[in-house]
Amino acid sequence: MELTYEVEGGNFSKAGHASSSIKKVLKQLNVDPKVVKRVVVALYEAEVNVVAHAYNGIITARVEQGSVSIEVRDQGPGIPDIPLAMQAGYSTASAKVREMGFGAGMGLPNMKKNVDVLNISSQVGVGTRVELITYF
Repeated sequence: MELTYEVEGGNFSKAGHASSSIKKVLKQLNVDPKVVKRVVVALYEAEVNVVAHAYNGIITARVEQGSVSIEVRDQGPGIPDIPLAMQAGYSTASAKVREMGFGAGMGLPNMKKNVDVLNISSQVGVGTRVELITYF
């Protein structure tokens, strides 16, 4: 099964739409609730990162026998230093984003903590690709 969602940069009112939708699908497929929680936490973090930092993005989720794999591609400023961005508390979020309660610098660390595989590639001035895989 493959599901695709468009994410609009800056539109915090729709942040979480994809993760909520995928949560419902995984529950309908009787995936272990602990796995569902891990997938949803990681995806929500990725989704909010697109909203907070990029112009737009596409989320593609594939649910297969024994795994959920999610690809998040965005068009945006990119991540100049991925190892630095992986450090808990590091954030490039704007003051406006922080005032809304986002941008604490825990997005990428929370993704890593909640998935079995995390791959990030980014090109400054072009965008970022995040791959999240969770096995069950």
